[in-house]
Amino acid sequence: MDDERFITSTRSLEDEDVENTLRPTSMDDYVGQDKVKNSLNIYIQAAKKRGEALDHVLLYGPPGLGKTTLSHIIANELGSSLKITSGPAIEKVADLASILTNLNKNDVLFIDEIHRLSRSVEEVLYPAMEDYALDFILGKGPSARTMRLKLQPFTLIGATTKAGMLTGPLRDRFGVVCRLELYSKEELSSIISRSAKILGIKIDDAACDELALRSRGTPRIANRFLKRVRDYAEIKGTGVITLQLCKDALEMLEVDELGLDYIDRKLLLTIIDKFNGGPVGLDTLSAATGEESNTIEDVYEPYLLQLGFVARTPRGRIALPNAYKHLNKPISGNRQKYIDMFVAKDEE
Repeated sequence: MDDERFITSTRSLEDEDVENTLRPTSMDDYVGQDKVKNSLNIYIQAAKKRGEALDHVLLYGPPGLGKTTLSHIIANELGSSLKITSGPAIEKVADLASILTNLNKNDVLFIDEIHRLSRSVEEVLYPAMEDYALDFILGKGPSARTMRLKLQPFTLIGATTKAGMLTGPLRDRFGVVCRLELYSKEELSSIISRSAKILGIKIDDAACDELALRSRGTPRIANRFLKRVRDYAEIKGTGVITLQLCKDALEMLEVDELGLDYIDRKLLLTIIDKFNGGPVGLDTLSAATGEESNTIEDVYEPYLLQLGFVARTPRGRIALPNAYKHLNKPISGNRQKYIDMFVAKDEE
């Protein structure tokens, strides 16, 4: 299951405590996402100059890249208070109304997993975002009437890992839309170095680079690795994280040099060994591996797709030559021809 998987970028309770400690408070301290930071800096300065609320902001991208952290920084840069909630937590219209009516002028409201808002709640959010107003229907039948309650100007920051699941009307009401990208090895190395200083961990530069290389472009995973490697270094070494100790600790965690863990390798080996490299349908792959199909699709596959290890075809998933090479598996001539034929059709 995903919640038992060490390398997942989904936030855990332990991650929340660590992230609160390591979270940067200004754009200058926030590593990476330079395009997003540059744009937001201009919009924030312009809003402050006019004395207005910043336009509503949509942050989207894979989990663990710092959407929540960025919302804290935006509020800090604006000099505003930040209220935090999530889509699943707002079950009723009254819940949303309570949150919105308690916002002060130019406050920032952060809604995580905004794609999971119910339709009724979302419809109430439309006039709040556009006109800073809440519309209520009082009474029933012919005597029913509409009442509008004015709200203080505020900024809504919505975060989602699935921008495609947002409805058009909601997406169109965000004036600023930012996509967060996976981090480079150099950016992750800087993040790990900064985190180590804050946590009082001694780590070699080479070990920082090794952790960064295996962190799948995700700061949350990098910080999680740092804590586990620290534990290993304290017991098996002198407490200083060297390159060799780092490699030994990650080997114990079954994380290879590309950041793949045993579940990633199990998925690839299932496609290659049990289904001759594919194609294999998602439901069949789910049954063969014992993993839920939506977990495979949303959690495991994106990184494998990014590495060029698997491809989605109309007939199912296939393993690509990079996967065979990484796992030291031979690839037959017929299989190579099939993959080449698929690639040629995909490029047409």
